[in-house]
Amino acid sequence: MIGGLLVLILVFFVATFPATWLLMLFFGNVAPDIGLSYWGTLPLGILVSSLLASASAAASFRRDWS
Repeated sequence: MIGGLLVLILVFFVATFPATWLLMLFFGNVAPDIGLSYWGTLPLGILVSSLLASASAAASFRRDWS
């Protein structure tokens, strides 16, 4: 059970890394004085990853069933 939990945590961080990293780049260019870290943008990266996943799943569902 502990091993499965560690695998899920690892998959979670790998899945949310691209959105979080792009948000860090965006906020670094818009407001460089903020100096957000990975951990500071992770909550917003989780939301963006979830929104992208749900939008792509909905588009895939419409394509398969229409």
